[in-house]
Amino acid sequence: MAQLETATLAGGCFWCTEATLQKLRGVHAIIPGYAASKVENPSYEAVCTGRTGAAEAIQITFDPSVISYEKLLEIFWHIHDPTTLNRQGNDVGTQYRSGIYYQNEEQKQTALASKAALEKSGSYKDSVVTEIVPFTNFYPAEDYHKNYYERNRFQPYCMFVIDPKVRKVLKEYQKEIEA
Repeated sequence: MAQLETATLAGGCFWCTEATLQKLRGVHAIIPGYAASKVENPSYEAVCTGRTGAAEAIQITFDPSVISYEKLLEIFWHIHDPTTLNRQGNDVGTQYRSGIYYQNEEQKQTALASKAALEKSGSYKDSVVTEIVPFTNFYPAEDYHKNYYERNRFQPYCMFVIDPKVRKVLKEYQKEIEA
C-alpha cells in the first residue's frame, strides 16, 4: 500500500492549478479550496473580498514513490507566474497570490531549495514572490469549483486561460501524465 502525502499550493485561480496537475501520474486527488484563511470555512464570496486572508489553493494527495514533491514544485513553478504579487493574469487580489504551504520540515527545505534553484536559473527577470509558509489550514471550496475545467471546457475562461496551461503541461511533462 502506497504511503500518500499531501501538498498545498496556491498559484492564482484554483481552477487552473487543479486542471494542470490532476492528470499527473501519482496524483490521487486534488481538492480546490482556500488556504491560510483567518476565517473558519470561508465562502468563495468572502475570499473574493480579500478580508479572509485566504488564498485560492489546491490540496494534492500524491504518491511520492511515483511523483516527488520536488517534481510537483517544478511543474507548479511553470504553470503560473511566481513573480507577480497578488496577481495571475487578469485575476487580481490577495486570494490569487502564489504560495507553498509546507506540511513538514522536509517539504519546507525542498520548497526553499526549489525556489532558490528557480531564481538562479534566470527563468524570470523579476524576483520570485511566492510565499513559503507553514500549513495552517485548508477549507475545501464549494462543489461547483471542483473539476471546473473538466465540466466547463467551452466557457471562455477555460478556453483562453486554462487550456494553454493544460497544453503546456501535456507537452512539457508528457512522461508524468497518466496514460
